[in-house]
Amino acid sequence: MWLIWIIAYYSVKNDYVIPSISETAKSLGKCLISGAFWVAFLYTLLRTALSFIISFVLSVALFGIGAIFKPFNSFIKPLMGVLRTLPTLAVILILLFWTNPLVAPVVVTVLVLFPMIFSQLYTAVNGIDEGVIEMAEVYKIGRREKLTKIYLPLISPHILSQTGANISLGIKVMISAEVLAGTYKSLGGLMQNARFYIDMPRLTALTIIAVIIGIIIDLCFSMVERVTFKWSKKQ
Repeated sequence: MWLIWIIAYYSVKNDYVIPSISETAKSLGKCLISGAFWVAFLYTLLRTALSFIISFVLSVALFGIGAIFKPFNSFIKPLMGVLRTLPTLAVILILLFWTNPLVAPVVVTVLVLFPMIFSQLYTAVNGIDEGVIEMAEVYKIGRREKLTKIYLPLISPHILSQTGANISLGIKVMISAEVLAGTYKSLGGLMQNARFYIDMPRLTALTIIAVIIGIIIDLCFSMVERVTFKWSKKQ
């Protein structure tokens, strides 16, 4: 990727089209020492975390309702299919009429993450060996022990393996929504300002930062997944 960047830069030789690595590095350094950048960075992360938490809680709640009341699944599954096909750009434009640039990116990110997390949870639970569940019924294991000794240990590694990727996707969706909504104090807002002033080095630096954030989050949850996998084996 670095090689392609260098070749592209020297082929075009125009910083307004493709910035040089050195200019991008300077802009990256300026971002990291800027208080405004860290405020925007924090707000974007908080909105993404809020969107993920809402999506996860909704997924668990609706899955629980479906587990207790089976006919509910006939309603929720088609709804998930509809949510997956919603065009993000159109949803943001509609939400801007109903809400404001602070709320719209959160709602859009929830609409993207919620059906994905629900499907992952559904797959994880339904992937549990039926023999294990039958054995628990035979030995009359209580609901609490089933949850802590069977369900959580078996589904935790699968859920955590997807969590890092989900949050990384959430950051990507959040930043895109912030750009379109013109959200103040956000990474998307900083990117929009860089675009207005045709500041390609700064725009590229902000993009690199977003990529690095996603990679770090993914790596952190990969390590947590390993610890959880060892715990599930012990259970």
